[in-house]
Amino acid sequence: MLSSQQLTAMKVQGRTISVASIADDELGPLKLLAGKWRNVNGLEGHGWNMIALPFVAPAPAKTDFRLLLNQYNEELDFTLVDKGVPNRGLTKTANGLVNSDQFLAALRYQQSITQIAAEDFPVSGLAGKPGTPIHFEPGLWLHMANQVSNGHDIARLSSIPHGDSVLALGQHTEVPGAPVIREINSLPIGVPQSLTDPYLAPYNHFHTHPFRGLFDPTLPNALLNQANQGVNIKKTTILSVDTTIETGGIHNIPFVVKQANAATMKSTFWIQEILDSNNKPKMRLQYSQLVILEFFPRPDGKGLIQWPHISINTMEKI
Repeated sequence: MLSSQQLTAMKVQGRTISVASIADDELGPLKLLAGKWRNVNGLEGHGWNMIALPFVAPAPAKTDFRLLLNQYNEELDFTLVDKGVPNRGLTKTANGLVNSDQFLAALRYQQSITQIAAEDFPVSGLAGKPGTPIHFEPGLWLHMANQVSNGHDIARLSSIPHGDSVLALGQHTEVPGAPVIREINSLPIGVPQSLTDPYLAPYNHFHTHPFRGLFDPTLPNALLNQANQGVNIKKTTILSVDTTIETGGIHNIPFVVKQANAATMKSTFWIQEILDSNNKPKMRLQYSQLVILEFFPRPDGKGLIQWPHISINTMEKI
């Protein structure tokens, strides 16, 4: 915690740390995130995760990986904002050098995910029990108020206890009504793209027998669109970030790089302003996140197989 003297000094310099508020225009498009989001009011169990993991499968399996699926509940808290954060710089003009500082607002978040159910194929006995914590992530969202590069006015910084540090850059848009949520390719890249191929038996297993009778790993975003059916969505603010943009990227500890390197991440957040059945305003948040893991040589010798690790959820602000 910062002391009262530190806070006073920051205010003198035009920088403040305070509780995040949706009325804070300095947060720009991030202001609607401020507060706490949960799987509540009928949205319990709307979190879904799929990830391929290296695994020595028993005979007669023809794979060297297992596909793990999780259903989960989430707590996503956006609590503090650090405003007026200065990045100092200079710009050369016809009259010489001038100060050309950039100012940011940083919104702190903390994500905690608890498993409701899990299954893998081939069965490993490692999927875990209900109530197991499966993810914790602290981080920051940044709003760059000026000096933006190529229109990229937002960024997300994340730290993952597996040993990953993430910087993703992007921009925001606003659309009336519900968002258009498109499907993404969820099959590993660098192997035959057919579920009849024996190597993709884990994907075919959950395609023909959807996890919990709901989640098909070949259509990972389908349940997001299903959750929007019959919902009166008045406006959607879209936050899209990508580690492949400009200076973005992921850094991992050596073991992760060697065994299953997290190479890229793309995520889209849809902040929805809705009216409930009593015509009262409410806020919902949906996201779809795609992390590409790289492990095992491709059959064609062109590098490593790329494995999509996908997470989706639909939550409500409390």
